[in-house]
Amino acid sequence: MLMKAEPMDASETDVGTPVSVKIRQRIQAARKRFHANDNIAAFLEPGELDLLQQEVEGKMQAVLDSLVIDTESDHNTTDTARRVAKMYVNEVFRGRYVKPPAITEFPNAEHLNELMIVGPIAVRSACSHHFCPVIGKLWIGVMPNEHTNVIGLSKYARLAEWVMGRPQIQEEAVVQLADLIMEKTQPDGLALVMEASHYCMAWRGVKDMDARMLTSVMRGVFLKDPALRREFLALAPRKGD
Repeated sequence: MLMKAEPMDASETDVGTPVSVKIRQRIQAARKRFHANDNIAAFLEPGELDLLQQEVEGKMQAVLDSLVIDTESDHNTTDTARRVAKMYVNEVFRGRYVKPPAITEFPNAEHLNELMIVGPIAVRSACSHHFCPVIGKLWIGVMPNEHTNVIGLSKYARLAEWVMGRPQIQEEAVVQLADLIMEKTQPDGLALVMEASHYCMAWRGVKDMDARMLTSVMRGVFLKDPALRREFLALAPRKGD
């Protein structure tokens, strides 16, 4: 006699499914993007970040094996897979997997409307093309109005760290950060300048150690007022000036 199969619950069907696949399926079901410089924290469930790190560790070990490195007897690389996985998931790419930092906003009670510049802020990332370090400095100019939300100076660095803590392309990173600061503060104008060394150019390829990339984003009155733009650029000293 044929017995009717009982349907399995979700927990049973999930057994053996890599956590990265589960996360990817949630993102795709929501029709959202998960590019290298996107934040996917909303799609992670409690405990999954640790599981993701374990999964990356296993696959990093496979990379070391394919590089013909004897990690069993080489004392220098015995624990490398775990260290690299921890570095990617919890350090250099942490901005992909955690929610934005808490930002306390205050009303502009004194109706401040003068140019404010924050910087240089140290920025650290990795290029999306080769996962080589991108190290540089950032200057932020804000032209507030009476409705602007005032945030602490350290919070600009926190926001920059969150955005840069992903595989990035510098041109896209400064735009992402500008969008975020505009959303948080609602100023009349915003200006960002970032100068960085790219180790995909210094460590490999042409191996030019002195080359820098300089990018800027101007919003609001900084676009409309050339004098204000010149003032910001003159007051934001860059390395080598």
